[in-house]
Amino acid sequence: MVRLSGDFDLSAHVGDLQLDLQQVDLAAASVDVVLTPHVLEHVPDTKRALGELFRVIAPGGRMYLQVPLLHGDTRVPVEPEFHADNTPVFFNFGWDLIDQLEAAGFEVTVLVTDRFRSWLATPATGPSSNGDGFLVESLTEHARLDSVTGLADEQQSVQLGFLPPYHFVTWECRRP
Repeated sequence: MVRLSGDFDLSAHVGDLQLDLQQVDLAAASVDVVLTPHVLEHVPDTKRALGELFRVIAPGGRMYLQVPLLHGDTRVPVEPEFHADNTPVFFNFGWDLIDQLEAAGFEVTVLVTDRFRSWLATPATGPSSNGDGFLVESLTEHARLDSVTGLADEQQSVQLGFLPPYHFVTWECRRP
């Protein structure tokens, strides 16, 4: 098994490959697992990137995608937004990212903590937005419970530092 890491900007991060998710220079069906932590929000053409990811992932393979889930629905930043390495943010994704992933061909399960899943199911039990940029009320209003699975109980969440729980959302995307 070969393990490689890639990045678009090799001056900001260390990677084995320089990759542009909008045009991935890898053979079709050549990758079993892709991890994309906090990358997709920095890609200008989401549809093209998801199509390329689907193309390079082998049947039965998976992508674990993480993006900040700030709102219940996808929005374009009103003001220019950059993350710590001065990478521009093109999208603040919401639950409707599920639709985009499914349109690209993936089977999608959204992995969250048990506590967050409970809050989504019964919003009155959850917190209010606290000024950290996450609009909790919008997250619960637009939640897609049919796609959400809780994985970490309260003790595991505390041990692993998954707090606040709405900061930790992963889209598991399986290529059939």
